[in-house]
Amino acid sequence: MAKVVKKVHKQVSEIKREFLKQMLVLSTGGLGLVAALAWNEFIKEVINNYLKPIIGGVSGLVSLFIYAVLVTLLAVFVTYSLTKLVKKY
Repeated sequence: MAKVVKKVHKQVSEIKREFLKQMLVLSTGGLGLVAALAWNEFIKEVINNYLKPIIGGVSGLVSLFIYAVLVTLLAVFVTYSLTKLVKKY
């Protein structure tokens, strides 16, 4: 009987650990999404306030292109940095 209790206790501990692990992943993902949306708004405002007045009428397509390039560069930089950090540890 003691072996069964020990086995059940071990399984419960594993389930708790997995639950906490998943909560961490979900929380991190959610906060990452919020941060990405905040950066999205910031970049849009910078383009609207500083770039559109300079380039004028054709600013729509050019602004979207510059926005896409900035977001891509930011994504590459963050991904590269995190990959290096993970490999380090």
